[in-house]
Amino acid sequence: MTAAGKAPVRAGVFGLLGSGNLGNDGSLEAVLGYLRHRHPEVAVDALCGGPEAVTARYGIPATRLHWYRGEYRTASRAAAVVGKGLGKFVDVFRTAAWVRGHDVVIVPGMGVLEATLPLRPWGFPYSLFLLCATGRLSGTRVALVGVGAAPIGNRATRTLVRWSARLAAYRSYRDAPSRDAMRAMGVDTSRDEVYPDIAFSLPAPSAGAPAEAPGRVCVGVMAFHGSDDDRARADEIHRRYLDGTTGFVRALVEEGRPVRLITGDGVDAPVVTAILDAVDSPLVSVAEAASLADVMKEMAAADSVVATRYHNLICALKAGTPTIALSYAAKSDALMDLMGLASYCHPAREVDTDRLLEQFRTLEKNTADVRRTLAERNEDAVRRLDHQFTALTAVLFPATDHAHANAPRETP
Repeated sequence: MTAAGKAPVRAGVFGLLGSGNLGNDGSLEAVLGYLRHRHPEVAVDALCGGPEAVTARYGIPATRLHWYRGEYRTASRAAAVVGKGLGKFVDVFRTAAWVRGHDVVIVPGMGVLEATLPLRPWGFPYSLFLLCATGRLSGTRVALVGVGAAPIGNRATRTLVRWSARLAAYRSYRDAPSRDAMRAMGVDTSRDEVYPDIAFSLPAPSAGAPAEAPGRVCVGVMAFHGSDDDRARADEIHRRYLDGTTGFVRALVEEGRPVRLITGDGVDAPVVTAILDAVDSPLVSVAEAASLADVMKEMAAADSVVATRYHNLICALKAGTPTIALSYAAKSDALMDLMGLASYCHPAREVDTDRLLEQFRTLEKNTADVRRTLAERNEDAVRRLDHQFTALTAVLFPATDHAHANAPRETP
């Protein structure tokens, strides 16, 4: 009980958290930072993909998102098919029980309203729909905070995503194309706001010693196979991406530049292995990053960055390092435009080594101007996110002491 004799507000966080995706976990970390700073009285727990990892890293109780542990493995046997089907039924009651135990539930960032990567409707879109529907039925406020959205071709996925958004009590987006996509799907977005990605509220890496490898270039790689609508061409798209990225790394090494390979998810490891096998050089090394903070430190120690994963881009831009985006979706283009680097995008589906090298050399010639631009845009992003968290407090915690909401945020 609180000092006033009332039970504490119960807040849940929901998503594919603790499952090996550093961007998702960074979004969780940003929301936990907001709650701990502005609402330390709130009791927080999670319904997530990797509960053990979330509890170990962030110190909050966590429950597994799915009853069936093989939810995201391909069901090739009858027993697995039955298990998945039964799991969908059981999860209705598990999700409802968890939601009813909370006053508010926050979905922290992530591309939960998009299908820019391969996605099955009865996977996460179904889970998100259960969350939002049971939230509406039970009176628990569900907030989609700084989420990503995109046009969706698959009808079942689109329907689940549309109804999830409609049933949420609060929505904000990480870019304007996300809000536009939801409006096009029939969601009333007239009260929905756009803010920078919530990961920009994470602490920036502190200025450290000079880089141990002058001239280092960080190359963020990804197990990229196109979008959910590209399944028929997935292998072709991946091969083109891998060949172009490998050619770029090889060209840098031939110029004597040290290259640091960065990932953002465990599924990216085969791409790293393929590049190492193709470019056998001591100048190529691999970062062992366990968090977005680790990725930011790597990016801050580099002269320049070329990256694919959305949150690898955020880390590089937050660190103030000149960056080229191997863009695979509108969210990457919107992010680079927000940070003043719209001219430094290159299509991930058509990586052209020669053209990428030309863009890279232009970027390095303009390093001083790019760094000044990023410093200004980062300051603006932090200010706008402070407004986002103030608005979130007004919606989710109207009865709490607003002294927390109005207090200036300390710089970590």
